[in-house]
Amino acid sequence: MADFFKILKKESSCSARSALISTAHGTIRTPVFMPVGTKATVKAIDHRQLYGMGCEIILGNLYHLYLQPGIELLKKTGGLHGFMNWNRAILTDSGGFQVFSLNKIRKINEDGVQFRSVIDGSSHFFAPEDVIKYQAEAGSDIAMVLDECIPFTEDAKYTSGAANRTLNWAERSIKALSRIKQENPEAEKMRVFGIIQGGFIKSIRKFCARAVSSMDFDGIAIGGLSVGEEREKTMEMLAYTADYTDRSKPLYFMGLGDPPGIIDAIYFGTDMFDCVMPTRISRMGSAFTSDGKINIKNKKFTDDFAPLDAECACGTCKNFSKAYIRHLFKSREILAAMLLTVHNLMFIFNLVENARAAIEKGTFEGFRQSFRERYLSNASQ
Repeated sequence: MADFFKILKKESSCSARSALISTAHGTIRTPVFMPVGTKATVKAIDHRQLYGMGCEIILGNLYHLYLQPGIELLKKTGGLHGFMNWNRAILTDSGGFQVFSLNKIRKINEDGVQFRSVIDGSSHFFAPEDVIKYQAEAGSDIAMVLDECIPFTEDAKYTSGAANRTLNWAERSIKALSRIKQENPEAEKMRVFGIIQGGFIKSIRKFCARAVSSMDFDGIAIGGLSVGEEREKTMEMLAYTADYTDRSKPLYFMGLGDPPGIIDAIYFGTDMFDCVMPTRISRMGSAFTSDGKINIKNKKFTDDFAPLDAECACGTCKNFSKAYIRHLFKSREILAAMLLTVHNLMFIFNLVENARAAIEKGTFEGFRQSFRERYLSNASQ
């Protein structure tokens, strides 16, 4: 693990830490936020802007990429990096979240998941072995195993069954990996993460955390949180689960993107996180600011010629006012979503960078408290 994950500094009063992750496409400083590029693009922003922001890794989704453009086409272009002309790291999700989000068009059995295509309704079967193979062929730097993400309301019986399926699929994925590496030498560069499930039942989470930690994975992800439950429950389960993971490996919280949540996740020991939230709320007219989230559609911004956030140095805040962005949004101009996306991603990148700096100075706990107090003191405006 030493060549892949190197811990640099630990906060003495909590589980926060800074580290380095080495991949075939560059070194990633953690904690790190990974913008979601589901279909080989981060919505409403181009690579040059992401590079300029210091983005070191993005996320793609195997389910969607498998359907379109297809794995065979990706192979012809040298994988995802060549296809989308992205020269930094890529993590690919296995399609496990689609088990949750597309529950009406999928069927699960012990062998894998039968999906219907969201494009044409055709049927496709994802076995855990195939999922690893496809990600290797796509040239992923970090691949996720197939898992079963469940609603937070499931009972103990179903939760236990889903967790055991996820662990079984994880074991099958590891066994398949050595064969895949023999068939595809490029796969030697790929790192694979196991995923902890278990719903909101602590005993099952504990069992899964220990089981995944005992397997030969490069990293560990916590899945099945932030799926509709109250945030207090999310963080309680994160803190509990993290205590039973192998802390010599990177810990990835799947699907977390709100600023206070990110800071809390870092506090409890998370190294990596991703979410569509920063780009999605941009297309809905909202922006993160140092004083909380704002809704640019609010009438009070009609003649507000100040930037979205006076403390932000992104291209949007340097050049455009809230009044102008509100005008663009009300006029249904595409530029509104683009400008808000630049700002929201830069806000998150800066937040994580400041958190990392605080960890290295040994002042993270105070940083967390002051950020939360200021951000949460204002309701969404």
